[in-house]
Amino acid sequence: MRHEDPLAYAVGMEGIALVRSFTGEYDRAFVAARLGGIRRLLGDEALAGAGVDVARVSTVEGYRIWSETYDGPNTAFDLDEPVVGASLDPLPPGLALDAACGTGRMATLLAARGHRTLGVDSSPEMLARARKRLPEGDFRLGGLDELPVADGAVDVVVCSLALTHVPDLGPVLAEFARVLRPGGHLVTSDVHPERVALGSVPAVRLPDGGPARVETYRHAVGDYVRAALAAGLDVLGCEEPGAPAAAEATPAPAPATDPGPWEAWPWSLRELVPEAAAVSHAGVPAGIVWHFRRAARPAGTSAGS
Repeated sequence: MRHEDPLAYAVGMEGIALVRSFTGEYDRAFVAARLGGIRRLLGDEALAGAGVDVARVSTVEGYRIWSETYDGPNTAFDLDEPVVGASLDPLPPGLALDAACGTGRMATLLAARGHRTLGVDSSPEMLARARKRLPEGDFRLGGLDELPVADGAVDVVVCSLALTHVPDLGPVLAEFARVLRPGGHLVTSDVHPERVALGSVPAVRLPDGGPARVETYRHAVGDYVRAALAAGLDVLGCEEPGAPAAAEATPAPAPATDPGPWEAWPWSLRELVPEAAAVSHAGVPAGIVWHFRRAARPAGTSAGS
């Protein structure tokens, strides 16, 4: 169980903006406005006691609930598909695995590039939708740490918006390396760790109407690199799409007076402190996309061994 307090989030946004100002990015007037904003928030009786206790659910349960609406508008899809597609474009067609395939979004992307596709997911409900979306695909029930795929069987692995849901990247990247042929490619995309730290965690409503978030973990950029190298994967590229520009020196919109419905948190909470939120998010990427290649030699050996 986690506790989400809109007052705490809004004050936190002001605090992050103040830290930015402390490093010399903003002037005295900006600091005074931030401190004034905090005083305003602390005196807002509508925000006092507005916190909500939120359940933490597994990916299987969370995506069972989310499966019916997952393919709706999602800005994360708009951000990662062009970048993932650019990594895939130079690769020759082969057998490709969409790991944590969900409703088959990346499997469809792979099929459009001539690949024969496998899809693996732990959610039966998501797999059912993937099979309807791409009838020619081979979709299997399984977890990321124990893929139902033979050693060295695939030429490409794609994993989108899933690694933030695993507590340890090491076993999963090792499993990706196991199913890749030597020289095969792995492309992953995720919510950026700094966005996770700012509260970007999937929300669902439980059958009884209670609020819940899908279990999510913040993996630092170095965590991906260390796990990949340990699995015998070479880093070919890293992109961080969706970084907003610094806030312009124009009047900020008036702060909202209502935190909005829980489902809209934390995005609606940023509207309580629009100027501080713009500064706090400036330069923070929305996503992170990695391109790895399995080494042609076993992990832990050198070219001369």
